[in-house]
Amino acid sequence: MATRSRTTFKKRQKEIARMEWQRDKAAKRLQRKLHPEKESPDNPDNPESKEEPEAGLTPAESSQVGE
Repeated sequence: MATRSRTTFKKRQKEIARMEWQRDKAAKRLQRKLHPEKESPDNPDNPESKEEPEAGLTPAESSQVGE
């Protein structure tokens, strides 16, 4: 059993990496579910998410551009 082929070893390493990635992804998903307000930088209610107004426009004018 000590003479495994290189492809079998690489395949096993790839499977292990995929399982670790899935475990990390599940942990991140659970973290977002438990604390949704902390993990969302694009949330408009989040004071840390800052959207830059278009050049030369005041904030009031930039909100009217999309209308």
